[in-house]
Amino acid sequence: MAIASKSIAPPDAVPVRRALLSVSDKSGLVPFAAALAERNIALVSTGGTRRALAEAGLAVTDISEVTGFPEIMDGRVKTLHPKVHGGLLAVRNDPDHRAAMEEHAIEGFDLVVVNLYPFEEVAAGDADPLTVIENIDIGGPAMVRAAAKNHGHVAIVTDPADYGAVLGQLDANDGATGLDLRRRLAAKAFKRTASYDAAIARWMEGALEAEPFDVHDALGGTLAATLRYGENPHQIASFYVTGENRPGVSNAEQLQGKELSYNNINDTDAAFELVSEFGTERPAVAIIKHANPCGVALGETLLDAYRAAFDCDRTSAFGGIVAVNRTLDEETARAMVDIFTEVVIAPEVSEGARAVFAAKPNLRLLETGGLADPRAAGHMIRPVAGGYLKQDRDAATVEAMDLRVVTARAPEPDEMADLHFAFRVAKHVKSNAIVYARDGATVGIGAGQMSRVDSSRIAARKALDAAEALGLAEPRTKGSVVASDAFFPFADGLVSAIEAGARAVIQPGGSIRDEEVTAAADAAGVAMVFTGVRHFRH
Repeated sequence: MAIASKSIAPPDAVPVRRALLSVSDKSGLVPFAAALAERNIALVSTGGTRRALAEAGLAVTDISEVTGFPEIMDGRVKTLHPKVHGGLLAVRNDPDHRAAMEEHAIEGFDLVVVNLYPFEEVAAGDADPLTVIENIDIGGPAMVRAAAKNHGHVAIVTDPADYGAVLGQLDANDGATGLDLRRRLAAKAFKRTASYDAAIARWMEGALEAEPFDVHDALGGTLAATLRYGENPHQIASFYVTGENRPGVSNAEQLQGKELSYNNINDTDAAFELVSEFGTERPAVAIIKHANPCGVALGETLLDAYRAAFDCDRTSAFGGIVAVNRTLDEETARAMVDIFTEVVIAPEVSEGARAVFAAKPNLRLLETGGLADPRAAGHMIRPVAGGYLKQDRDAATVEAMDLRVVTARAPEPDEMADLHFAFRVAKHVKSNAIVYARDGATVGIGAGQMSRVDSSRIAARKALDAAEALGLAEPRTKGSVVASDAFFPFADGLVSAIEAGARAVIQPGGSIRDEEVTAAADAAGVAMVFTGVRHFRH
């Protein structure tokens, strides 16, 4: 049952006479506190914050003097006290609240400055679980939520970036905060505690194996960048990070180039996740356009792989995103700058490669420090109207699948290697996905079609275009293998792939017409392998 309101409107201006400061991030703290003291605002503080202020020569009251109770249990209990929370939650123009304050000698706080233990940073590092748990803040969020709830009378500051705005308003408003500012700060404070609790819940799901699909779920993130716009110029957008310690665009260092756009971030994530499928076993390159690969290849060198990936679809590669799976060398960098490229992402970039890219100052160059683990657990989120879908990350890999040959002819060793390669790529192509591959390189990709037959035909058409651009007598789908992300519901999709020249097929199987599809493969002398695992990617 909801608690009824007394309908006492808060004042617009609240003079600031007393401030409570308790922060983990002490950047800008001393100058801000000094500025408050200059405005005759009494300072009350805790632990390390109090010591920092006292060492700076500021007059500050220890919280234990307010509560009449010392900090105990290694500082776990210091602000959880009626004289603190009464001073935060009291509605100053409510006669009953005023009477309670007078009866229990509770003084109000007009300004609260709190930021929390660095749980996200500690959890992202190598700390043991007990250390991580010790960095779960209890008193801080309690004070933040109390002050934010009572923003009609208390200003709550959780971000040092807001120190200037608060001081500016005190100067412009005769030492008082306005209701609009207090509302904005309160909303920001609740977002902070929500994000903090979400980070704790995510860590517990992973480190402590808590239930990830519980009755309630928690989403949260920290602003990494305010973007110029979203997918289109009329859409507002920002980039948030969750703190997940997974190499990729969220944790990469941008070495040069313009700021990343919404579409850059989305496509770069797709490119790096794909190239990470290949680990470090052989040099690999993925070129992405609109979140779909337009060329992926392995090579003896990174340059070989880049050239083979580029040759799959030279037209689409223009203005694309390039990801590599090892240190990007100078020779490969020189090949990359021959065409317009939006983003290049690599685990490491050599000094020679950096010098080459420096001649293209708008090109965005990212270094991740490692590859993403395609087998690692994690979750994917997709919004829908009124909610969102949450699922496990697709951590299935073809190497771990129980492959089953279903045709009279088994794949030759070179065909099987290409089937593995093609199915890895198909995992990262929008459904319906068809991927033709030959000699460790894609030679035709059909993505995102409503019909699997259409995907087969589009991929074959792309191969014809590539053959014309390369001056080849026939498309490289002749003698290729083909991967399908899901089963062929009818034989027509497979027949289309065979007509394009495929001699071996990998697909999940599971259709009620598997026998019909297998018979079509046998009739053409084509080898076919079932994985038993589907890779839909919508």
